[in-house]
Amino acid sequence: MSGLILLFLLMDKKQMKKIFERLSIYWFRLAFAFLALFIMNVAAGFFGVYVPVNIASGLVIAVLGIPGIASICALAFFL
Repeated sequence: MSGLILLFLLMDKKQMKKIFERLSIYWFRLAFAFLALFIMNVAAGFFGVYVPVNIASGLVIAVLGIPGIASICALAFFL
């Protein structure tokens, strides 16, 4: 922990701002992925299909985007 604090103190402010900006983009994408998973779970529940809402599914959607949503839907419908 102290090494991380020391690293932040030695880092340039512009570099630190860029790192936190990239981290905030991925946190937003992860939060949006869980919102999409919840909506898909509710909508697919009317048809008797269960869409898993877990961290692995959220990370797949956050990293891959629309292809991630398609792959999670395909897994939910075919398994």
